[in-house]
Amino acid sequence: MENINSILLGMQVLLSISLIVLILMQHGKGADAGAAFGSGASATVFGAKGSGSFMTRATTTLAILFFIVCMSLAYVSSNRSAPDSVTGSVMSQEFETAPQQGEGDMPTGEAGSSSAQDSDLPPAE
Repeated sequence: MENINSILLGMQVLLSISLIVLILMQHGKGADAGAAFGSGASATVFGAKGSGSFMTRATTTLAILFFIVCMSLAYVSSNRSAPDSVTGSVMSQEFETAPQQGEGDMPTGEAGSSSAQDSDLPPAE
C-alpha cells in the first residue's frame, strides 16, 4: 500500500509541474494587442490557427489526470490502518513501555497518616 501511495504522489508532482508550465505557456486574451506591434509571427509554430486548440486540449487532459490522481490519493490515504490521532499512538506506546509501579513507590497521601500530623502547617479548614 505504501508503494501505491509513493507512485501516486510522484505522479501528482509531475502532473502539477506540467500543468503549471502548460498554463504559463498559453497566450492570454490580451496577447492580441502585442501582435499589432510585431510579435504576431510567434504563434505560427503550432499552425495557422495558433496554439489555442492544442494547448486547450492538453490543459484539459492534464487537469483531468491531476484530479483523478488527487482522488486516488485521498482514497488510498483514507483506507490506511493508522491510529485515529497522533496522541493515541503516543499514548499506546507509553503504556507498552512504561515500568510497572509497586505499592511502595509513591506515598498514599491518606489523611490519617503520621506524616500529615507532624507537619508545621496548620490543619486545613
